Amino acid sequence: MKHAPSSSWILYVAAILVVVGLVFFAVKQQSAPGEHDVYAQCLTDNGVKMFGAWWCPHCQQQKALFGKSFKNINYTECSSPGSQEMNQTCKDAKIEGYPTWEFKDGSRLSGVQTLEEVGKKAECSVNLK
Repeated sequence: MKHAPSSSWILYVAAILVVVGLVFFAVKQQSAPGEHDVYAQCLTDNGVKMFGAWWCPHCQQQKALFGKSFKNINYTECSSPGSQEMNQTCKDAKIEGYPTWEFKDGSRLSGVQTLEEVGKKAECSVNLK
């Protein structure tokens, strides 16, 4: 005589299916293109660099404007993890504050900039919805 599956076994299988579904969704979301990928790549292709620090709230605000597309920005981290001291790379570049945008002509913009302002200076157009 066979026993019907216990309710705890059914709940266990259901929980596994939910976890697998959530992992699949998270992986799919990470691999999806960002809204400003083409724009961010244009900035990098045109020699634009951003200098910032992991601990800087203004840098986090600037990165958030790009969303997932920030991965396409030529970014230099100016502080080691756990430290707020400026590293030698940024000292040599004479970075005075964060964030700092540097353009191919050597000019700079400091502080949080709009996507339009950075694009105008870099000759890249951003399509905002």
